[in-house]
Amino acid sequence: MPAMHRSRLYGVFVDSPHAEADKAVAFWSAALGAAAEPVDDDYTMLPGAAGHELAFEVQAVDDAPRYHLDIETDDVAAEVARLTALGATEEARHYGWTVLRAPGGHLLCVVPVQSDQPFFDRHARRFGA
Repeated sequence: MPAMHRSRLYGVFVDSPHAEADKAVAFWSAALGAAAEPVDDDYTMLPGAAGHELAFEVQAVDDAPRYHLDIETDDVAAEVARLTALGATEEARHYGWTVLRAPGGHLLCVVPVQSDQPFFDRHARRFGA
């Protein structure tokens, strides 16, 4: 039986090709009334755009435009195993997080805890034994 772990939906990501990322940031910032806060060359946060429980970010990618979700967890391997047992397939692993494709073709990332620990502790759901 799998060990107990916790996870929660962390955020919604607008993946935009690098050449269009600045336009995407400007659009989503204005559309959602949230100030843009660059994190690095690839990520821009829009705090409060999706309420206070979900992150909303624009991510510059070397791929087609799309949306994806991040699930944060205190055990990436256990959460990946749980989601693959539900029908997701693994696409890639990067720096401690895993990209999955859900049934239906949508991408999601399973990432280590990104939220403040007390917030994660209050809102994460328990899975496993």
